[in-house]
Amino acid sequence: MNCIFCNRTDTEVIETRLSDDGTTIRRRRHCPKCQRRFTTYERVEELPILVIKRGGRRERFDREKLRRGLIKSCEKTPVSAEQIEKIITSVESELKQQDQTEVESMMIGKLVAKELKKIDKIAYIRFASVFRRFEEVEDFKKEINKLA
Repeated sequence: MNCIFCNRTDTEVIETRLSDDGTTIRRRRHCPKCQRRFTTYERVEELPILVIKRGGRRERFDREKLRRGLIKSCEKTPVSAEQIEKIITSVESELKQQDQTEVESMMIGKLVAKELKKIDKIAYIRFASVFRRFEEVEDFKKEINKLA
């Protein structure tokens, strides 16, 4: 690391501390040339997840938008706020584990639908009807028959 005062390239680390939340490392450094000290921080750079919408438009993944959709699908069902939060966390975690920073909205929908199907069939059908754009009663019947 270069000294911020004299630009020497071989500064020494004299103290290292991990932040309380474990996401940042703070390092106190000393420059042998100018004898000054300075602090640097090291943290993981998280790339935003971009969602590719049906029309090709891209937008940042938004936990709140997903939460609103899930709440709407789960209205008047026994699905708890805690279960909704677990689904959101699970989906976000799955997206971050992939090697890509762009993901199609259909994939997110499939991940959410898979989790909802395990928890509540009514919430799943509601979500699937929007996610898969059901237009006819037949679309609902086909999906319900798959569940039966």
